[in-house]
Amino acid sequence: MDKTDPDYVPLDFVAARQRMVDAQIRPAQVSNPHVIAAMRALPREQAVPDALRAFAYSDQNLPLGEGRYLTEPRVTGRMLQVAEAVRGERVLVVGAGTGYLAALLSTMGESLEIVALESERRLADIGRALCFTWASDVHWRDGALVRGAPDDGPYDLIMIDGAVREVPPAVLEQLAQGGRVIAPVCAGSGVTSVSRVVRTAQGCATQPLFDAAVPLLPELEPAPAFVF
Repeated sequence: MDKTDPDYVPLDFVAARQRMVDAQIRPAQVSNPHVIAAMRALPREQAVPDALRAFAYSDQNLPLGEGRYLTEPRVTGRMLQVAEAVRGERVLVVGAGTGYLAALLSTMGESLEIVALESERRLADIGRALCFTWASDVHWRDGALVRGAPDDGPYDLIMIDGAVREVPPAVLEQLAQGGRVIAPVCAGSGVTSVSRVVRTAQGCATQPLFDAAVPLLPELEPAPAFVF
């Protein structure tokens, strides 16, 4: 609505944030007090372009352009809960986008070392601005998502903010001993499940945790195979 319209009423983002937690996050069995407190505090509207701010607290994936999305709040909350971040861990967020997931990790108060990796400059600029104010300890890195951020590793926890067919091998190799990847994985069945992935002697082991309608990260889509 035009702000010059006499019927214009500014959005109450604080109230919308509390409704998001009470109506979307808690009913999704998110009970970790650190996750709840972070999602109550962090202004999600600052993680979207201005044109989308009115929809910042809706229960949907918000399109950010170039095939990228801000993951719906319910899924983000559950991913943070199953990640079980431990104080002092080093964390990599792959596909950090506009910074919401990385900033939540920082706001949870677990003294984590957080690296946010993003390849899309426009999204990263929004994320850097969000983190400058709310999560100044997040370290941003520009680069191809498929390569991870090896210079800052190894990582105890890697979170991928967007669905993948499989965790890129280079990213998996950046896990510390006993580390885990939390990512929405869309395997051959076509069903996307947020999964815990760990390295094994044979490669990796994937444990599906819960289904989620998360769009694929275009940059991490496998190249089509040649058919002769």
